[in-house]
Amino acid sequence: MISVNDIAVEFSGTTLFSNVSFFINPNDKIALMGKNGAGKSTMMKIIAGAQKATRGSVSTPADAVIAYLPQHLLTEDNCTVFEEAAKAFKQVFEMRDEMDRLNHQLETITDYESDEYMDIIQKVTDLGEKYYALEEVNYDAEVEKALKGLGFKQEDLYRQTNEFSGGWRMRIELAKILLQKPDLILLDEPTNHIDIESVIWLEDFLVNKANAVMVISHDRTFIDNITNRTIEVTMGRIYDYKANYSHYLQLRAERREHQLKAYNEQQKFIAESMQFIERFKGTYSKSNQVNSRERMLEKLEIIEIDEVDNSRLKLRFPPVPRSGDYPVKVVDVSKSYGDLTVFKDANMTISRGEKVCFVGRNGEGKSTMIKAILNEIEVEGTCQLGHNVDVGYFAQNQASLLDPELTVFQTVDEVAKGDVRTQIKNILGGFMFSGEDIDKKVSVLSGGEKTRLAMVKLLLDPVNLLILDEPTNHLDLRSKDVLKEALKAFEGTMILVSHDRDFLQGLSEKVFEFKDQRVIEHFETIDDFLERNRLERIADINLNK
Repeated sequence: MISVNDIAVEFSGTTLFSNVSFFINPNDKIALMGKNGAGKSTMMKIIAGAQKATRGSVSTPADAVIAYLPQHLLTEDNCTVFEEAAKAFKQVFEMRDEMDRLNHQLETITDYESDEYMDIIQKVTDLGEKYYALEEVNYDAEVEKALKGLGFKQEDLYRQTNEFSGGWRMRIELAKILLQKPDLILLDEPTNHIDIESVIWLEDFLVNKANAVMVISHDRTFIDNITNRTIEVTMGRIYDYKANYSHYLQLRAERREHQLKAYNEQQKFIAESMQFIERFKGTYSKSNQVNSRERMLEKLEIIEIDEVDNSRLKLRFPPVPRSGDYPVKVVDVSKSYGDLTVFKDANMTISRGEKVCFVGRNGEGKSTMIKAILNEIEVEGTCQLGHNVDVGYFAQNQASLLDPELTVFQTVDEVAKGDVRTQIKNILGGFMFSGEDIDKKVSVLSGGEKTRLAMVKLLLDPVNLLILDEPTNHLDLRSKDVLKEALKAFEGTMILVSHDRDFLQGLSEKVFEFKDQRVIEHFETIDDFLERNRLERIADINLNK
């Protein structure tokens, strides 16, 4: 059991949270929730030992192993993917090598009565007890299974880590953590850089094989599927629910309703008491009662209502210009890079007003097909945009295309048209830009802030074909809700690439699956597609389970 004891964090005269205490039990699967800036990542770092609390402590058993996956990291660049992941078993291999070294020393000693000989015998005995007590494991097979589960192909395992992007390196680090089978796994936004199939595999692993888990995530479906407990960080304190995320939302609403009722009753009592005091102050016959009520008010602990964002920001796209009947036609399209074939003889027709999603493992060609449709790359075959098609494209690197010299407000004002210009501040607030944030220059924004700003800019541009490539990676739950409602109401045509199943729900009526150099058309929703494929794919990933 891990114990968090009265921890507090203060900086620059501000208290982030204080007097926070809770236990983490062996099989807890905890969602750490709260609005951006509430202190979730800070609390996780303190539990991981990566940051010190201002006050308080975290108590862990001496032999407990805590593994932490932050939002941003890079693995080393001096080895293969397999070698990097195998470092999860570094201690085991070091024990084995040490035993081999000691046994070799024993072979060279001839004085069996010497202190040196007895000392080595004792070391071999102690080390052997630990080593042979370990569960017998085929380490190579375990490393391979974890890496394949997270989306690596067989040929990837022996490539150098420096050949992979930051997102793929994050998967290597995640594989190392999972292979260690720690007592507590701490994950900060683990699904941001992995595809749907890998997220499903990760869920299965965390539910069925992991010990205790604490996760910060904006992926509703993921946290609902893996957690049995929710700790909410709000207004400097925590609330602990023995419930998954969906149930927690109901309980939180009930809690706030009770809070609001108690708050209103207290405010009524305060008002009545103040009125009584003002009315009878100086009246001799009422002086005891007046003094009593004054003392009561002084001792009264004022009820606080938790911060809940009740604003119902509804963002609608500008009117959609009418396009031709078929905004996108792809006929016998193939794309290769040298000997690597991404897809071959792909065909798709997307009708006006149709909303489709592209799914498949990373590297199977989803983003490549988008670039082909936009004529950004050369391909064999024909990619054709229809009559009067005006494209709005959100790429994964969209943030880098913003003008660094403009402010947040100017960036949005530049594209806003008509009445929507009077709502710019509200719209920016819906995507977590408020107060002085709107006057910041783009050049000083973080990567996540730039991504959110690029999304706002796209939402206000009048287009009839939206192409969105992983639009939710840096959006919190509220921002995703705002975006999703806007996309539902969008009257144009849409192509959506996303690994966020909750976000995809209700947004598409057709699925294009990218798999094994083919593009397969499925006339079904993403829910139906995933349900039909879930068990088969988990079984395929875990052949040796």
